[in-house]
Amino acid sequence: MAEVVYPPVIVALKTFWKYLGLQFHFEGDSNIPRKGGAILAMNHIGYLDFALIGTAALPTGRLVRFMAKKEIFDNKLAGPLMRGMHHINVDRNNGSASFVAALRALRSGEVVGIFPEGTISTSFEIKELKSGAVRLAMGSGAPVIPTIVWGSQRIWTKGVKRDLRRNRTPIYVTFGEPLVFEKGSDVDAGEKLLRETLLQLLHQVQANYPDSHVGQRWAPARLGGTAPAPLN
Repeated sequence: MAEVVYPPVIVALKTFWKYLGLQFHFEGDSNIPRKGGAILAMNHIGYLDFALIGTAALPTGRLVRFMAKKEIFDNKLAGPLMRGMHHINVDRNNGSASFVAALRALRSGEVVGIFPEGTISTSFEIKELKSGAVRLAMGSGAPVIPTIVWGSQRIWTKGVKRDLRRNRTPIYVTFGEPLVFEKGSDVDAGEKLLRETLLQLLHQVQANYPDSHVGQRWAPARLGGTAPAPLN
């Protein structure tokens, strides 16, 4: 498909990251296939997660088609950009249409990004997952790449005023080893495996993060931070 909108948006984002002074640490992009469909199953801790993960995937030569809520597509400014980048509109009142659109994209060889938690985790832990990523994998035959982002919650997250100062915030993105879910296999078991994998990967990223989590509003209580306790 023609890419008219995505390239200039990438340039704008790179300029924005440079302005913020973000310190990137990206790992595991070799786990993203260079051809064919793939699903990035991502944790969700801030409003910039999709843009940061998309940036981390750029060395693969793949452009990620993110599944995003309908409200973003309805925005007068963001909507045309989202459609121009061929992202996938998720209408919670008509979930089957977005599932079919994502399945079609995967079968045509696209990389689809999905937040299986469904919404931002204000505890910054992994919430219970919805089954969409696993069901898409079963329906398309595409591998699931567990994906963790950490640090984005320090810039802009739910319930906290965004901080757009230049402050050299470390941003970590790690792509884990692919998971394959065969058609007809147990969806609940697949969902459990995906969540356990995301948890393990999250803990690894947090252990390697250069800044202390103790006493920070952007860190979970498990690490000594002051973020709200998990709701589940």
